[in-house]
Amino acid sequence: MSDVIDFSSGNFVHLGLGAATLPLPTHTGDMEWYAEYEQSHGDDGFEGRLVSMHTFTETWDTWEMHPNGSELVLCINGSVALTQEAIDGTINTATISAGQAVVNGPGVWHTADVVDGPITVVFITAGVGTQMRDR
Repeated sequence: MSDVIDFSSGNFVHLGLGAATLPLPTHTGDMEWYAEYEQSHGDDGFEGRLVSMHTFTETWDTWEMHPNGSELVLCINGSVALTQEAIDGTINTATISAGQAVVNGPGVWHTADVVDGPITVVFITAGVGTQMRDR
């Protein structure tokens, strides 16, 4: 039997080539963690996926975009309004609650507003080349 992975404590996994599931070092909450993740698993290219879970009490102050693949955003607690800015500039907002999900397509800028929080969200992300900008 495998060890228990406690996502609520910042223990995430990488889904890699060959259908591998690899536990990751505990998430530190800073951008350096993501840089180390990309360095360690970047060889999986666009097929690698980061599976993470985060709880938010405040609206995001940034936008992010994943240029090389889609991201599944699954709400498991609370309600969150996800705003997407498509490549053509179209803006769409979808509010999801526990058990509902949205997909951020490749190249789509996205941000989140806490509607009924705290919110807890699971992300399955094609993160190679992720970009951020201020909101």
